[in-house]
Amino acid sequence: MARFEGIDFYKTDELFSSEERMVRDTVRSWVEDRLIPIIGEAYTKRRFPEEIIPELAELGVLGANLPEEFGCAGLNNVSYGLIMQELERGDSGVRSFASVQGALVMYPIYAFGSDAQKTKWLPRLASAEAIGCFGLTEPDYGSNPTGMITTAKKTADGWVLNGTKMWITNGSMADIAVIWAQTEDPGDVKGIRGFIVPTDLPGFSSKNQAGKLSLVASDTSELVLQDVEVPDEAMLPGTTDGIKHPLMCLTQARYGISWGAVGAAMACFHEAVSYSKERVMFDQPIGGKQIQQVRLADMLTSITQGQLLCYRLGRMKDAGTMTTQQVSLAKRANVDMATNVAREARRLLGGNGILIEYHSMRHMANLESVYTYEGTHDVHSLILGQTLTGISAF
Repeated sequence: MARFEGIDFYKTDELFSSEERMVRDTVRSWVEDRLIPIIGEAYTKRRFPEEIIPELAELGVLGANLPEEFGCAGLNNVSYGLIMQELERGDSGVRSFASVQGALVMYPIYAFGSDAQKTKWLPRLASAEAIGCFGLTEPDYGSNPTGMITTAKKTADGWVLNGTKMWITNGSMADIAVIWAQTEDPGDVKGIRGFIVPTDLPGFSSKNQAGKLSLVASDTSELVLQDVEVPDEAMLPGTTDGIKHPLMCLTQARYGISWGAVGAAMACFHEAVSYSKERVMFDQPIGGKQIQQVRLADMLTSITQGQLLCYRLGRMKDAGTMTTQQVSLAKRANVDMATNVAREARRLLGGNGILIEYHSMRHMANLESVYTYEGTHDVHSLILGQTLTGISAF
């Protein structure tokens, strides 16, 4: 298959600055040269390729849209989106690693942390000296995080945390976890607060999530906290408004997913076009058959729509006008689009489409998880429905 050079039917390259294109092309080349050659083996062995973590840090993709003063790249949000696009073009699990590190660990420390917390952790997380995870979802509380039962009880020396978190990306390799818990403090209104919890504390444990059929090249874990003691300084002091602040973190991650899904779709489309020109059936390349040309045309149309959606969303985010509802629309639309493109690409590949040497089925399986996490497709539908009608269906 020919080297990937991009898919740009509506010439969106003309809309990006030279710096934005340079960032994208740098990550694109790394994905081509380093990630794609190893991701199939990592996927079949059900392991996250940890050997690439230092390279991701060197590329500057971890917390790339956070300020340079904390060791980050200080890029705009369009550049950040393009990074997520290219990483997920390689694999959703790799994009998930970078997304969690930046949007769900570094962002809350930056947005809600103390100066001491920012100074201590952000440079270490940007350089991958430390790995983080985000503990919000629980076994019985995914789409309804307000029902969480993890607690943080105030003591004379700080806080004691108890609870279980589920579906935690980076959980087994993490050095710190941003844990969200219901506080129990007689002197405070009960609410959801965030804590930076080192994973080597007594009572903290993690185990790999067994039995996954999707995102198998990703570290997904269950976290258990049993009387984990942390000092007052572990609390993120800016998390004072209930569920609002963890949802703000999810908005950052969902923004990146909107771009990442386009990358996965681009990878599948590129593979499908290349295969259609090479695979001969009934004395003609299958790309010359009407059914495959219609399939390819539908894929291209959907990807182009997704690209334009991401571009506009990114410019609004950089202008400070983006809303959470607009992110819900983009996450919902683009992940749905990518799952459909991946499925159609796999079908075009025929029997070969189930082999690991091709990429579309791996993307197809991964995208079923992306369709579900960071707000399921249906939850985002209800968010938009409430926006349109003013009536909550939750």
